[in-house]
Amino acid sequence: MSAPAGTRTRWGAVGALGLAMLAVTSEITVAAVALPGIGADLAVGPGATAWVLLAYTVPMAALGIPAGRWGDRADPRPVFLLAQLGIVLGTALTVLAPAFPVLIAGRVLQGVAASLVVAVYMPIVTAAVPAERRGRAISLIIMVMTVGTMAGAPAGGLVADAFGWRAVFLVKLPAVLAAVAAGAVLLDRRRVRGVPAPGRSLLAEAVLLGGALTALLVALDQGTGPAWRAPVAAAAAVALFAGWVRLPAAGAVRAMVRRPAIRATLGALFAVSMTAGLVSFLVPWFVADVLTERSASGTSIGTETSASGTSIGTETSASGTSIGTGTAAASGSALLVFVGAVAAASPVAGWLTDRYGPLRITVAGGVSTTLALAALLPLGPGTGWTGLAGGMALAGLAAGLFNPAVNAAVLAAAPPGTEGATGGIAMTARTVGSAVGPALAALGWTLTGGGGSGWRLGVGILLVAAAAGTVVVLRPALRPAAA
Repeated sequence: MSAPAGTRTRWGAVGALGLAMLAVTSEITVAAVALPGIGADLAVGPGATAWVLLAYTVPMAALGIPAGRWGDRADPRPVFLLAQLGIVLGTALTVLAPAFPVLIAGRVLQGVAASLVVAVYMPIVTAAVPAERRGRAISLIIMVMTVGTMAGAPAGGLVADAFGWRAVFLVKLPAVLAAVAAGAVLLDRRRVRGVPAPGRSLLAEAVLLGGALTALLVALDQGTGPAWRAPVAAAAAVALFAGWVRLPAAGAVRAMVRRPAIRATLGALFAVSMTAGLVSFLVPWFVADVLTERSASGTSIGTETSASGTSIGTETSASGTSIGTGTAAASGSALLVFVGAVAAASPVAGWLTDRYGPLRITVAGGVSTTLALAALLPLGPGTGWTGLAGGMALAGLAAGLFNPAVNAAVLAAAPPGTEGATGGIAMTARTVGSAVGPALAALGWTLTGGGGSGWRLGVGILLVAAAAGTVVVLRPALRPAAA
């Protein structure tokens, strides 16, 4: 059920959804800081602790499409509340886990519950917000998610240092409890469809899609391992995905993706999501491997002052060279600039989306992303922290412009009654793009031996992807103007 045009926006429902999505997305960054403590306490190696993250993200991505289709037949309010219960139970199992397998089981339950939140994300927005104001509603949710997710890592680090790794998983509980209270009172109570029992086809879809995604992640892994692992994993990913395509339930998804508007927006979402490689791979390595060249030549990168007026600080390597507070402090500061820019641009993007249409602002966001990457391309050993931060500010403004618009465009393109399935498809496209981008950036970095050349090739790859995504959505964006 879509909110009629001209009706009041139920901002309370939007706020409840924003809190829930904050808890879902922050779970990855918060959990990452707990990995060393988990390894030491539960006697597992660094490689095994990676499954603390994968056990959450793989079920979430695997269930995105089938749970979205199931959510279209369900009442969003009880599904939303059921998801919060699942998150709480999974968190309890994780916090109290006496052994590593129990911890992984808790993370899987959290991932399944998170997929249910994603399944009702777009249906709730559709029911609570008239079409002419959805850009602003989505921009608010994205702003809360972005700021909260990036703040989760330092907050989790402080909690881990003070109370241990188990307490880290409790950081999100205030947001979850607030989402439960707000959802119980403010979400639409008028629907009577209830919650249908999931069929066996949903399980088959989840197994095949989850297996395909896991195999893809293994194929893209740049870590050590036998040479045959990547091609075998890639072949397994293709085979499992082909198996899913043959399922009768996949027919409706294929029909939706064939629609030009959905195909274009999903293509743009996938391509621009690849720029996650900038934040998750290139910036930390640029600071560690390129800015340190500047310090080695006699200029300290650690003594520069950030925009807030605080000194980034320095530390001395074994060779006596000043390399800046840990590369972690310098790269972390640059990423905070990125997050601040996203938060500043998102509300403006929401207003522009509602004023000029989501497809046009999606194109503007794609062009801005391409230009921001072009501005980052020339950076090298002569670059200081302020130069990197300026480039990241441009990238953040572009991301803040693109993300609300493309989400609104996906929702606008969804056929009535398929908002959950469309949201699941979009989440899968974003997840895969966010995995492929860092892998390609790492490949470019490795092929050139890193340094300035690795930075330029890695950024260049992401630039080409962003430009391609913009071109994909350009034609449908211009079509209304030509009509």
